[in-house]
Amino acid sequence: MSSVANNTSDPLFSRPVLILIFITMLWGGTFLIVHHAVQVSGAFFFVGLRFGTAALILSLFSLKTLRGASLRDWIAGGSIGLAIAIGYGLQTLGMKTISSSQSAFITAMYVPLVPLLQWLFFRRPPGIMSWCGIVLAFAGLLLLSGVSVRSASGFSAGEMVTLASTLAIAAEILLIGYFAGTTETRRLTLIQLLMASLFSFLFMLPAGEAVPDMTMTVLGSACGLGLASAVIQLTMNWAQRSVSPTKATIIYAGEPVWAGIVGRIAGERLPLPALAGGCLIVCAVVISELRWKKKKLPAADV
Repeated sequence: MSSVANNTSDPLFSRPVLILIFITMLWGGTFLIVHHAVQVSGAFFFVGLRFGTAALILSLFSLKTLRGASLRDWIAGGSIGLAIAIGYGLQTLGMKTISSSQSAFITAMYVPLVPLLQWLFFRRPPGIMSWCGIVLAFAGLLLLSGVSVRSASGFSAGEMVTLASTLAIAAEILLIGYFAGTTETRRLTLIQLLMASLFSFLFMLPAGEAVPDMTMTVLGSACGLGLASAVIQLTMNWAQRSVSPTKATIIYAGEPVWAGIVGRIAGERLPLPALAGGCLIVCAVVISELRWKKKKLPAADV
């Protein structure tokens, strides 16, 4: 017999768990803010300003750590920063034409994509739960986008761009895992935020973006999200010291749900099939993080 492995050593509603739930709600609400801001700003400029603000805030506490930065630190931070710039830039670009709720649910696809990329680059085949998550996520994406089984013409440009962003976000997760333990955490975080901002501003050239008028919508949204990004990142690092990865992932799976609730309050409406697709994607996120663990048989009496 087998059962799904689950770490229950930490309390169900401990303070770190409640804080993670709160910041997941906060993070879900940022999708609507970005959706409105990019209607008057270029996507890559907005992302550059957002992560530049986050880097500036974090540097107030971690600037001294850059003095001991090695070439490996800059390579690690630069590669992660590049993935962040591409991922969040494309995600933000997609929100020019799709709702914040759609964007949040599609973005959650990065979780089941991670095991596929691990298989491709590190020769680590996905387990049975990961495969289940991948299948559920794909089915949910079809429902969310309104794509018919016979034709893929139902994908809009905004949905395609957002889906492409999940590959970069999944790559970011793999890169962080690859460099984890070999660099100092605050230094790596600061470098990746700096490089994400720099790359985003550079991507304005091929994207044909111009610097927009610095309205309060653009400036306020970018600075507010930059502050939120810095606080959330530090809070996650603190809370996950005592919260199991499985439980944390289940909490984070609520991000698109909270984004959908905020979008609904703001007047966004998703058809019933799209809502069902969003639910499937959330289920896929949770299932892909569960693991089967064989129970040990009792030793036979001699």
